Amino acid sequence: MFTSIRVASGRSPVTVVGVFAKAEGAPRGTGLDARGRARVADAIATPGFRGDAGEMLATPGGELVVGLGKKEELKTETLRTVGGRLARRLDRMKARAARLEVTAGIPAKVARAHDVGRLLGEGLGLANWRVDFFDGKATRTPAARPALSVTASTNDVRAGLREGLVLAAAANEARRVAATPPNICNPPWIAREARRLAKAHGLTCRVISYAEAKKLGMGGIVNVGKGSAAKPCMVILEHKPARAKKGVKVALVGKTMTYDTGGYSLKISNSMKGMKYDGNGGCAVLGTMLALADLKVPVHTVGLLPAAENMVAADSYRPDDIISMYNDVSVEVTNTDAEGRLILGDALAYACKRLKPTTIIDTATLTGGVVVALGKWSAGLFCNDDPLRRRIEEAADATGERVWTLPLWEEHRDFMRAKHADIWNSGPKRDGHPIQGAAFLSYFVDDEIPWAHIDIAGVSDVDSNTPLHVAGPTGFGVRLLTETVRSYC
Repeated sequence: MFTSIRVASGRSPVTVVGVFAKAEGAPRGTGLDARGRARVADAIATPGFRGDAGEMLATPGGELVVGLGKKEELKTETLRTVGGRLARRLDRMKARAARLEVTAGIPAKVARAHDVGRLLGEGLGLANWRVDFFDGKATRTPAARPALSVTASTNDVRAGLREGLVLAAAANEARRVAATPPNICNPPWIAREARRLAKAHGLTCRVISYAEAKKLGMGGIVNVGKGSAAKPCMVILEHKPARAKKGVKVALVGKTMTYDTGGYSLKISNSMKGMKYDGNGGCAVLGTMLALADLKVPVHTVGLLPAAENMVAADSYRPDDIISMYNDVSVEVTNTDAEGRLILGDALAYACKRLKPTTIIDTATLTGGVVVALGKWSAGLFCNDDPLRRRIEEAADATGERVWTLPLWEEHRDFMRAKHADIWNSGPKRDGHPIQGAAFLSYFVDDEIPWAHIDIAGVSDVDSNTPLHVAGPTGFGVRLLTETVRSYC
């Protein structure tokens, strides 16, 4: 792939022309001369070329014809996917520059010029990422190519490309952190990376240390992480624009379990493999904060990353322990593998008491139950506020990061009440398993604050390559949360 993708003019660019299925002749408005139009027309007429979405055919003159599928079936996700496929094709072509002429004929109700550029930029950037930063001398991974310059003939498309590439870059930073192995990525490392990235992107960063968390009474963070030699902490990132939207302060909270063994409720067989991804919710919040800063979104936003490593040691917490959380809610521990909700609970309660936000959204790889319910196709959404739920659903439609609303009733909250403490961290049965996690978290959010919980356990990584993602973390939530925050502008 390319070392980077940037919006700039380059020498001898590959002209990328988008065509719909059953098109006859080259589309207008591509800036091609007569010979170029003739070559594109010949390519479209090539037997076997149908113009299916993502289908590509190069001409002898260097143009690249890209199929967009049937015009009446075109969706925004098609354009994003085309961008992803385009990144890989330009890589194989050893291209150094590309001029994207894809907007001709795209209905405004599907995407306007700026949106076309953004969607293509997101696809290009997301597909241009791989886990090669741990390659050694025995690697077979080919070296990355020099930077790719992309441009378009209109200002709107170019602006959209820039925005899409910024969003993809933020998501890719989240993926990089998520893919970092646990022998490197632990809570202190998360704190150092957060400080470094905050400085580079114009955010402020503060870290609540293990000792401070103990003094503050953060029983969830302290107990979950105390068995590790790498002690827990909580990172607080803040984006506070000079001209922020008045009366709006959004708190984003992300579960940042750098590794989860299950603790004394030990994960067995091969179920521990991949638990470095248990911090993907926190990675999503981290990436979102970078995107908000880089896009200069005028909304005051604070990101909280409670970070811990759930290990087995002589002083690890146990089933039957009773712990007191930051807001003085007592929790009976029934399962040390239901640890993420404990660190989230402290962070949510801290946000309510200290930050006084107007909105709270948390995101977490919280339950296996949501994977059973929704598979790899959607995150689970729990929300106590209809306007906020609609914002998130609209953002999901715009970004392709799908959510599906699940219920959270008073009966679910009552189910989490324990025998020997206020609540337990996991119910005695797996009934409504993903809802149990949300019901637990609800005890740590003030009733008057609009709050949403997004369970991304099924969508935060993929097992095999897709048009947008190589196998590994997806950065799910970065674009969704960024779009949600932007809706307050």
